[in-house]
Amino acid sequence: MKLHRVTALILRHLYLYRRSLPRIMEIFYWPFLDLVIWGFITLYLARYQSEVPGFVTFFLGALILWDVLFRAQQGITITFLEELWARNLMNLFASPLKPSEFLAATMAMSVMKVTFVSIVLAGCALVFYSYNVLIIGVWLIPFVLNLVITGWIIGVLTTSLIMRFGQEAEVLAWSMVFLFQPISCVFYPMEVLPGWLKAIAWANPAAHIFEGMRGVLISGQAPFSNLVWAVGLNSVLLVGVVIWFYRTMAYCKDQGLLVRVGE
Repeated sequence: MKLHRVTALILRHLYLYRRSLPRIMEIFYWPFLDLVIWGFITLYLARYQSEVPGFVTFFLGALILWDVLFRAQQGITITFLEELWARNLMNLFASPLKPSEFLAATMAMSVMKVTFVSIVLAGCALVFYSYNVLIIGVWLIPFVLNLVITGWIIGVLTTSLIMRFGQEAEVLAWSMVFLFQPISCVFYPMEVLPGWLKAIAWANPAAHIFEGMRGVLISGQAPFSNLVWAVGLNSVLLVGVVIWFYRTMAYCKDQGLLVRVGE
């Protein structure tokens, strides 16, 4: 893996933000709009704090952490789609650029998006709703790191599917992550799920992160068990989707699908 090739691909995408209002809105406006809408809902629910104990305490925190996962996934998938829309896939993969370098660049873009979006959301939550995301404490760091990796897993999987099935699968770039939301237990505990769905949710790293967050905010308990599960699942799933990505790319090259998906 060569750092200069990874850096070149990152700069190629950063330059797109210089004069693109829609791309800037993706980082600043849309996350802020989500926060405003759900913030007003939280203020409404705050009037019924006694009927919904502890709910308001973690609602905005869950929203911010969910956006971390969502933007991490988008950072991977949208970066790939930018190359697809620019008909640049063949140019990229005809160059010395390796799949590992491509993934490294998209992951770096993902981290940059997550960083900017998190700053915007945390700042706005503090200014408009007096909510300090740091109330989660030192556990915020492993929570965020694990959600970023989960976002990468979904992003690499989505990218592989778009590469394999072409532009008709582009809708997955925006919808795939929401397929995982019901089993991520973002705004409700895992215990409310039916038994068969709970078993599926248990295999989702994000569900353990949000369960851990609720435990920290409501009872102050250390989420060691949740973090162990999240780290273990993320490690296995990340290796699995990267292998899947390599095999999908090799198949697409053999079948000439990269030419068609890029055109």
